[in-house]
Amino acid sequence: MSQRKILVTSALPYANGPLHMGHLVEYIQTDIWVRFQKLFGNQCTYVCADDAHGTAISLHAEKQGITPEESVARINIERVRDFGEFYVEFDNYHSTHSQENRKLSEAIYLALKEKGHIVSRNIVQAYDPEKKMFLADRYIKGDCPKCGAHDQYGDNCEACGATYSPADLKNARSAISGAAPVEKESEHFFFKLSDFDAFLKQWTRSGTLSNEIANKLAEWLDVGLQDWDISRDAPYFGFEIPGEPGKYFYVWLDAPIGYMAAFENLCQRRDDLSFDEYWNKDSQCEVHHFIGKDIVNFHCLFWPAMLHGANYRTPTRVNVHGYLTVNGEKMSKSRGTFITARTFLEHLDPEYLRYYYAAKLSSRIDDLDLNTDDFIQRVNSDLVGKVVNIASRNAGFIKKRFDGKLSANNIAPELTTEFQEAASRIADCYEGREFGKAMREIMALADKANAWIDEVKPWVVAKEEGKDQELHDICSTGINLFRLLMIYLKPVLPAMAVKAEAFLNVTPLNWQDSQALLLDHSVNKFEPLMTRVEADKVAAMIEASKEVLAQMESSNKNEGNSPTSSGEWLEKDPIADEVAFDDFAKVDLRIAKIVNAELVEGAGKLLRLTLDIGEAEPRNVFAGIKSAYAPEALVGKHTVMVANLAPRKMKFGVSEGMVLAAGPGGKDLWILEPHEGAQPGMRVM
Repeated sequence: MSQRKILVTSALPYANGPLHMGHLVEYIQTDIWVRFQKLFGNQCTYVCADDAHGTAISLHAEKQGITPEESVARINIERVRDFGEFYVEFDNYHSTHSQENRKLSEAIYLALKEKGHIVSRNIVQAYDPEKKMFLADRYIKGDCPKCGAHDQYGDNCEACGATYSPADLKNARSAISGAAPVEKESEHFFFKLSDFDAFLKQWTRSGTLSNEIANKLAEWLDVGLQDWDISRDAPYFGFEIPGEPGKYFYVWLDAPIGYMAAFENLCQRRDDLSFDEYWNKDSQCEVHHFIGKDIVNFHCLFWPAMLHGANYRTPTRVNVHGYLTVNGEKMSKSRGTFITARTFLEHLDPEYLRYYYAAKLSSRIDDLDLNTDDFIQRVNSDLVGKVVNIASRNAGFIKKRFDGKLSANNIAPELTTEFQEAASRIADCYEGREFGKAMREIMALADKANAWIDEVKPWVVAKEEGKDQELHDICSTGINLFRLLMIYLKPVLPAMAVKAEAFLNVTPLNWQDSQALLLDHSVNKFEPLMTRVEADKVAAMIEASKEVLAQMESSNKNEGNSPTSSGEWLEKDPIADEVAFDDFAKVDLRIAKIVNAELVEGAGKLLRLTLDIGEAEPRNVFAGIKSAYAPEALVGKHTVMVANLAPRKMKFGVSEGMVLAAGPGGKDLWILEPHEGAQPGMRVM
């Protein structure tokens, strides 16, 4: 079998915050696949980098009072530490803010420009006169032009769901400085993606992508590809476009090129790797990307078009995964299930998570649910109750009765052959990213091993005279079955495999070792390989997550532009003009119970609430609070609603009222909740 040469990447994590459980779905998944390839004997190289450019990076650094470079460097240290402790083993972890990336980004841009794939034209954008910078829609806030709701973003109202342009906002202001934005014209540079329409229609159906992803991309291709704005104006943290002073590459241009840059940086330090061998147009090597479903358009349209246009090879495969949910919900801040990597590491063994993710992952784009009860049960049952149990049931007899030496006999040839023949099936599962299926195959073998041990009963044989050889053969076969299981689990459990190798007294196991047994071989004293997951530690992790999140939010508020005192809030949002008491008295505020809450398909920021105020039928209300609340967290709560607001026909249905909430918007929103004792229908006086 010829050795494959494979380059593997994961999406580059943005350098503005800590890693969390959602991030780790991708990096653990990729690491398992890479470890399998290396275990199987292929030359597999895994690179990644911090995504270090963009306005958000510079603003994050500004809040801390440091330079963007210093901020990125600090986060890099944390990232490398956390990845390492989860046993995610990169061959190189780099940064997009590197000389290699600058050089490659400029070269690719100039190659595209020379071939006529880059055009420029003037566009009008909102501009912050105080910060002297152009503003993306998300950095503009104001009053909704439809319903008048305060503090809405520049493209969509969270209160009524209306969409509009930033120019339509009333009382618009920069979310960065608070200044009123003005319109200003600027020259921008565009990548003519439509030049690659025919290429992309062929490439997306070439087998590089799953049919599901190819079908999704066909929707974009069928309506026609638009030019892609690849430039941003100063001030901007990134690479200046060659020959265009004050113009910078948009972060999504240089971010994927960061894969190439991280690899080139590694090639400079390793004689066995050649950048051109992997990235030239006719390369016979493989390039595999692992990404989340939210960035498919960048990786499967813009990226291959840029590579093709600049005369580089395109990816062999783009592997796409879904999101993480916790206990059936999106990661919830209110319930403490927004768990950072560091918080998990402070409470639990990282290999628990590696195994649980592996047991749930497939090649499909389904979301993965981390159910804490199932997590405890599965790890304890499979790893401790099945796999480790096989070794612990036999190792003691080998050490005490046979001086740590295994028998030269295989007492269960049919069973060991069945274990060995499973190697090819399990390898196919790993190769195809069907990790869950691989874990089921492995645990089915573990069940058979334990059933066989229960049948031959070494603890009984040990008490019978004249049966030392039988006991020796039984326990030695049990140890060999355990060894085969550890070979198959090694991509998932690298630390446990090292412990097992120390016990077995062997050099690092590889996949081909599954075709041989340890006979007449000395082993070392057996040490515990893994302890059970304790429910109280999982509960402590959830509680710690709430505390960590509270600290993060407090820090963000203190560092940002959000007011921290009542006076500052009034300065930011002055009290409205006086109204007559008779006018105010017309507003009927009632206590409402939220009997149901659900996402609204196609609405980026709305939740559909079903409110009970004591009427014969509950009310249907759309509220722009999706960014702050998981639907499940609202059910059963009491809140305050405007009950006599005229029904409003919206794109998604009729809204029959309005709930009251406070806060600047986005994640910082809090619905009003009455004290205990308030009942649905009570009037708020």
